[in-house]
Parts: sequence; structure tokens; C-alpha cells
Amino acid sequence: MDRSEKALSYFDNKFNCSQSVLTAFADESGLTEDESLKVACAFGGGMGRQQFTCGAVTGAAMALGLKFGKGLSDEDEKKQLTYDKTVELFDEFTKLNGSTTCRKLLNDLDMRNENELNLINEQNLFHTNCRKYVADAVKITERILAR
Repeated sequence: MDRSEKALSYFDNKFNCSQSVLTAFADESGLTEDESLKVACAFGGGMGRQQFTCGAVTGAAMALGLKFGKGLSDEDEKKQLTYDKTVELFDEFTKLNGSTTCRKLLNDLDMRNENELNLINEQNLFHTNCRKYVADAVKITERILAR
């Protein structure tokens, strides 16, 4: 099973987009699967269902931070490197999907509004759109990590 399939498996089993993407990289991130799921939980739905930055993108950004980020004993250059990789992620995701904003990616529907959440479900956007965003975020992250 490749990383995209692994992420989609989490997503299809009731984990949010951020959890699904980050956990697909758990094996090389230094976190356990359970830790990855817990850390990324609050980022789903664009930060606690507020529909800001897409959770698939934030999960990918966390994976990049775990790989390239500046820790206590690291040089300052690692911070800039992580920022550069994050900008690359956002740029590539936007080229593919038009935005990194959860609400825009869900046709400007508000998932905290019951009527609009019903429309999201009727239009099957979590299954069609969000599954694509999860797969895209994983593929972009894999390319960035491989460079």
C-alpha cells in the first residue's frame, strides 16, 4: 500500500484529512501512528472545523516540519528551509486545487451550518473533493521529501 492509499484508508475510517496525511508519514516522522493521529486531530476541517487552511495541507506541513524543522540544537537555516518547503507545498496544492482554504475547497459551504453541512453531504464533497485533497497533499509531500 502506498502512502496515498494509506492516507485514504485512514480518511475512509473516520479520521480527518489532517490526521490522514500526517499519519501516512508516521513511519519516517519519529511519531507513532497514535501520536500522529492525536497531534493532527485539531487541524481537521481547517482547524477545528472552522474551515481555514485545509487539513490535508496542514497535515502535510506538519510532516515537512518533522523532517526539516528546527529543533533545540539545530541551526537557524533549518527554519528557513522548512518555510521554503512549506511555501512549495502551498503553491503546488493551490496549482492543483485553486486554493488551500477548506471553505473554498468545499464550494464555499460552511460545515458548521447544519443546512450547508447537509449540502456538503448531499453533494458527497467529503468523499469526492476531500479524498482528492488528501491524495494530492501526500503526493506533493512525497515529492518535496524526495528532493
